[in-house]
Amino acid sequence: MLKLLVCSDAPEQALRYRGFRAIAGVDEVGRGALFGPVVAAAVILPQRLHGLARAGLKDSKQLTREQREALDRRIRRLALAISIAEIDAQTIDRVNIYQATRLAMLQAVAGLGLAPDHLLIDAMRLDLSALAHPCGQTRLFYGDALSLSIAAASVVAKVHRDRLMLALDAEHPGYGLAAHKGYATPQHRRSLAALGPCPLHRRSFAPVRASDLVCLGAPGSAGLTIDPGK
Repeated sequence: MLKLLVCSDAPEQALRYRGFRAIAGVDEVGRGALFGPVVAAAVILPQRLHGLARAGLKDSKQLTREQREALDRRIRRLALAISIAEIDAQTIDRVNIYQATRLAMLQAVAGLGLAPDHLLIDAMRLDLSALAHPCGQTRLFYGDALSLSIAAASVVAKVHRDRLMLALDAEHPGYGLAAHKGYATPQHRRSLAALGPCPLHRRSFAPVRASDLVCLGAPGSAGLTIDPGK
């Protein structure tokens, strides 16, 4: 169904008709991953977006890695302001992934060098009262497939997080992070069962919690234990 949606600047045009000018698209990536932070980006694009539309900007999940990286470079050249925020696994475990996602989005908006006068947010609403310059917001379901500003935030956040996973793969070998970027693939689940979780895994997520119990030899587990001296 998502492939049938048209990503355009129609949502931005509707807001500009109402007098808004600095419109920030906001989106997140990594919400469903088992490892690492959830990452949010906020992007304020110029009024003319036809070049990005012609370049194929849309929801990052529908793009190849090469397409995302090319679009990321183009977005960074054109954007009036970009901000990225990360919320780590420990915070996710403490406050839950929904609240951590909202916090990442809010921090991304707060970090913009240009104060937005309206936000286009993919499917969420934020408490903006703590911002230095509170503004209006529009929650847009399937926003990364409908709004070029939200799609730009989606691409920027995705490229940033993927690069982070590549770097963390070297620090935490054996899990295959470079391939699956921390998501719950069969390969990742097998690695969790064999190695147990590392400090950057989200222990509140069921597959990680289950692997932790197995490696501890908890009652009802498979009984696998790991020698703490190894």
